[in-house]
Formats: sequence, structure tokens, C-alpha cells
Amino acid sequence: MSTYHNLIGGRWTAARSGRVRPDLNPSRTSEVLAHFPESDPLDLQDALEAASSAYPKWRSMSLVARGDILYRAAELLTARADAIGRDLALEEGKTFPEAKGETLRAAAILRYYAGEARQETGEVYAAQDPTTLLYTRREPLGVVGVITPWNFPIAIPAWKIAPALVYGNAVVWKPADITPLTAFHLAQALVDAGLPEGVLNVVYGRGSVLGPVLTEDRAVRGISFTGSNAVGRGIGIACATRGAKYQLEMGGKNAVVVLADADLELAVEMTIRGAMRSTGQKCTATSRVIVEAPLLDAFTEALAERCRGLQVGDPLDSATYMGPLASADQQKTVLDYIRLGQEEGARLVTGGEALDPSGYYVAPTVFAGVNPGSRLATEEIFGPVVAVVPAASMDEALQLVNGSSFGLSSSVFTRDLGKALRYVEEVECGIVHVNSETAGAEPHVPFGGMKESSSNSREQGKSAREFFTQVKTVYMDRPASV
Repeated sequence: MSTYHNLIGGRWTAARSGRVRPDLNPSRTSEVLAHFPESDPLDLQDALEAASSAYPKWRSMSLVARGDILYRAAELLTARADAIGRDLALEEGKTFPEAKGETLRAAAILRYYAGEARQETGEVYAAQDPTTLLYTRREPLGVVGVITPWNFPIAIPAWKIAPALVYGNAVVWKPADITPLTAFHLAQALVDAGLPEGVLNVVYGRGSVLGPVLTEDRAVRGISFTGSNAVGRGIGIACATRGAKYQLEMGGKNAVVVLADADLELAVEMTIRGAMRSTGQKCTATSRVIVEAPLLDAFTEALAERCRGLQVGDPLDSATYMGPLASADQQKTVLDYIRLGQEEGARLVTGGEALDPSGYYVAPTVFAGVNPGSRLATEEIFGPVVAVVPAASMDEALQLVNGSSFGLSSSVFTRDLGKALRYVEEVECGIVHVNSETAGAEPHVPFGGMKESSSNSREQGKSAREFFTQVKTVYMDRPASV
């Protein structure tokens, strides 16, 4: 069985503690896939020193040369997509087609930012004095920290690390501790593509041990984080206290609204995709379905029937629609919310139980008659659980969607263009879908939420440049002798 190490200063280096922890297969919890370091703050300090040393030379390299490295890494990910997808499915639990698709999405993200290296890097302005050349230039922040979650262990790191690198920053990356093998594959592709030593450093271990060190070190000029609200708020406070930039993408309680004129079959299918793919472990997953009264019974019955027919099992089996949850903690959390929903008086229509005891499986679950103020309807569950909430009208549906403290993604199903446009205008979410699932994002457009779902920042597309660079304004005048 392989034992992997931290990437520090261009070398795969064992943790100073000598401790390792197992990388488990959530579909067969008795299977250990590999061992990874249990790092401590000293390992992180080594990584920060390596990044600080590598930064000046990396910053001086041309954008185009940096982009070429990303392009080569994208080609390597594409060539290795089957192997990476298999490892991702084994350690995270999503099905192989989803895992391979995520790997190819990471490659697409790298290609996009390789192309951004050939875009404008500043602007020229008219000056009061016609002899003055007045312009701006974008410069990197310096050393940045990246903290990523386990649910998209290659796509989310790619959409943070690629722009950080192409714009000239050096990176210290703390990947999620339950998906370290996928993180290794992304780092190895960048190394094999020719990334200079020390420009990207990867330190494995527990976030509770490494996170505070990374966020509080004054050498780190920015932190990009995706994860829970509790951790995100702590990072924001720590960074604000010392004047560092921070970018937080956090929770969601994403709602589908099904209006009375909706295409019922389409609404059911898209709700299933949004709620059950990746076992509901997406920040953009569908968690609430708000259904206008005339369609309520038919929609609920069709949704439950469709859920009963989903195959849950081995993520490498081509017939599997939904794999296991990613960890024992995730399974316990989801089962606790299912019990809570029943205690709150919601009606369990289907699912609600743990399945194959060899892995962290939970049946696709649908609740009906859910109180919109209940915990089941207001708190992020991060699992295959859908709460169906009735609404008397579109007005009430909008009120229910906007009543959430979160505002990441939402969908509306309707045949009425006017209602669709009104929904887009009035819903308080950073991402809005019309007649499609709540999940899914393309790499060239901004991604992020409103309210407690984010720090009012955006990722991906050109928005990433706003975070990973700083603007310098230059007034250039001729010498008096000229």
C-alpha cells in the first residue's frame, strides 16, 4: 500500500511528526486506499518558507509562460482522467462518470486560465495632462493560502489554484483530509507540467490543526476557502484582523420552485439530479422544493416514485446512480437530520434509512408537509434529503426562497416567460436557473452566493482575477529635458 507525502519546495516530503493516517473507501469502509501525512504546524511553516522563496522568480515570469504550464497540466489531467476518476470515486464516493467528469472539468478550468494569460492586464486612461501616460497594472498578492473541501476534490482546487498561479502568486494548499489522493493527482499534474519548485506546496492534515496557522501567518496575503460557515467566519475574522484578503464560499439551502404551469416530468427529473447526484453533497445541491398547490400532490408522488427506483451502491458499478456518503460523520449527520425531520412532524414519503452496512449508504429521502420554519427546511444537510414545501402562489414561493439565511443557487420551473423573468429579478441568490437543476457551474462565469453563502466575493471566470491580483495605478511623465 502506498504512503504519500507533502509537496514542499518541489519535493515530496514526509511529515515532521512521522505520523500518517489512512485514506478510506466510503463504499467499503474496511478498505484502506493509501496513507497520507498527519502534518503539524512545522510542516506548514516549511511550506510557507518554500513559497516565499519561490515567489519572486515566479512573479517575474511572463503571464504567457505561466499559462503554458497550466495548459500542459490540463493535457495531463485529460490523459489521466480515467485513473484519476477511479481514485476520486473510490475515496469520495461519487459515481465514476461524475468523478471522471469532474476531472475533465478541472482540465477545462486549467485551459481557461491558460487562455486568460493572454488577456489584458491593465487599462490606459486619459490624463489631465496630455503628456502623462496614465495606466493601471495588475500584480499578484504574493503567497496565498488555499483551503478546499472534499466534495469536489479536484474541480474546486483547480478553480482556486489555476488563477492564483497564472496571475503570479505562490500557493500553499491545504486539501481536505478525506480526499487526499485526488489532491495528489492535481499537484502531480502541475509538477509534471513544469511548475517550478516551491510555487505550489501541498500540506496534508487536519484543518483544525493547520487552518489557524495558515490563516494567521502574516506571510499569507490572501486566503481562498470553501467549506462550512463556522470555519469560514473564523477565517474572515482572522484575515480582516491582519489586513489580508479573504474569499469565502460556504453553505447553501438551495430551493427549486415548481409553479403550477411547470413541465412536471422535467421538474421531477431536474430535482432528482440536483438533489441526489453526488449523494446530495454539493453546495449547490437541491435541498428544498417549493411547489405551487395545484401540482403539489402529483409532484410529490412522482418525485418519491423516481427516488425509489434509483440504484444506490458501488460508485464503480455502471448501473449505480448514487454512491455512499463520503464519511461516517456525514452519514451520521444525514441520519440525524432525518430523525429530526420526523420529530418536527414532517411526513417521510420514502427513504430515511441507512443501507448496505459495508459503506456509508443512505437511501434517497423525500419529506412532504415540511414546515418552512423547521430545521429540516432551513439548515444545510449535505446529503440525499429533499424537503417538499407547499406554496399557495408564486408570491409565497418567492418569500419562502428568500426567507433563507443562505443565497447560493435556486431554480424555477415554469412555461411562463414573464414569471421566469420576475423570479430571476426578485430571488436573492447568486446563481439562478430556469427549467434546470440547481447544481452545475461553467468555468468562465462568476460563481458565488449572497447572504451567508459567501463573503460577497465571486470565483471562476474573470472574477478570480479580482481576488488574486491587486491594482497599481501608474502616472508616467516625461523628464523635463525631453
